[in-house]
Amino acid sequence: MKQPTATIVIPARLHSTRLPRKMLLQETGRTLIEHTYLAASRSELARDVIVATDHAEIFEAVKQFGGNVQMTSAEHPSGTDRVAEVAASHPDCDIFVNVQGDEPELDGGAIDLAILLLTSDPEIQMATLATPIRDRQRLEDPNCVKVVLNRFGEAMYFSRSPIPYPRNWHDDLLTAEPPVFLQHVGLYAFRREFLLRFPMMTRGASETVESLEQLRVLDAGVSIAVGIIDNAPLGIDTPQDYAAFVRRHQSR
Repeated sequence: MKQPTATIVIPARLHSTRLPRKMLLQETGRTLIEHTYLAASRSELARDVIVATDHAEIFEAVKQFGGNVQMTSAEHPSGTDRVAEVAASHPDCDIFVNVQGDEPELDGGAIDLAILLLTSDPEIQMATLATPIRDRQRLEDPNCVKVVLNRFGEAMYFSRSPIPYPRNWHDDLLTAEPPVFLQHVGLYAFRREFLLRFPMMTRGASETVESLEQLRVLDAGVSIAVGIIDNAPLGIDTPQDYAAFVRRHQSR
């Protein structure tokens, strides 16, 4: 039986509300998109990494460091739609992994775990990751998306609210093993055929209310396998995030 092939796609837009032009910031000597590209390239199971962008400046920046890049439509409402456009032009690949462009410290092993969830079970159409939440403030932060799993390791629901909601709080809930609370890590692996259908799927009420596109999949009755990793990668959303990344990079 042929082993499925996997490609990593990094959707990268130039404009960002909280951190303008963040993909092209380069206080470390490399652009942020190059750092993320190099991190994604550490995957041992993906055969290729492609940046999908809608802006000529990012296209040229990726070309300059020798990366693979594909120009995509500027009309896409989400990164997943951009990844789907890339998938449509690569019929020879079976699995596509959506890696956020602002995660320069992503572990290659985390990408491989998401790929393995698909290659180990031909029935699974989509996989993602989660990590334990050990801090109550993070649990209650609506910017930290939570996920609850069933006993088969599949997502039951994603929410910005604390889930499962503790009727009677005690601090031991944060240290329990297996962990009670899980933070969703926004990395997705898709089978190509399912990814191509994703942009045409109907947005349900839960996706609209929570503003979480992965709920569209659950609403359609499709399972999402979830792999557990020890720590979430530190994404770059604000000037403070980027400054902290630069400090970490310089201290290595």
